[in-house]
Amino acid sequence: MSIEALRLPAYARDIATNLAVLVQETVLPDQAKWGCFVASAHAVGEPSTIRAVAAAAQAAGLSPEAFEAAKTAAAIMAMNNVYFRALHLMAAPDYRDLPSRLRMNRLSRPSVPAIDYELWCVAASAINGCGACLDAHEAELRERGVAPVQIQAALRIAAVVNAAGRVMAAESAADPQKWGV
Repeated sequence: MSIEALRLPAYARDIATNLAVLVQETVLPDQAKWGCFVASAHAVGEPSTIRAVAAAAQAAGLSPEAFEAAKTAAAIMAMNNVYFRALHLMAAPDYRDLPSRLRMNRLSRPSVPAIDYELWCVAASAINGCGACLDAHEAELRERGVAPVQIQAALRIAAVVNAAGRVMAAESAADPQKWGV
């Protein structure tokens, strides 16, 4: 199944169009772009979206190492985004000074270039809604010379993959008898 093979309903035509545009996006190198797709799909967690993105990423030549690293970024961000978002939202500052005591070695030693991994963390953090993690990873990317338009591309991929996954989840949960679909 390719990413275009996601059977998005007519009401999600803009999402399908945006997916097609992002697949052709050239502002990011292919590994960075497809890793954003994979990390985003795994952050969303909807099965048909994950399968379609995985097939498209494989067809586009994403290496198995990069594929695993993108999944790792999504997994680590699933943990970190909850923890650091909670610290950010809590009024009591006491918790911010405590060490997290969460294992996250892959953040400092990813198996792919750091810029790619940071872009994937930005995409997953956007989906998971963690402003603290978004700020931290965006600052790291800026420090490494990544242009805002490239960071925006990761955010656009995250937004559209999130929407596609939400539509697919809603469609699989809908009662076809009730709506005559």
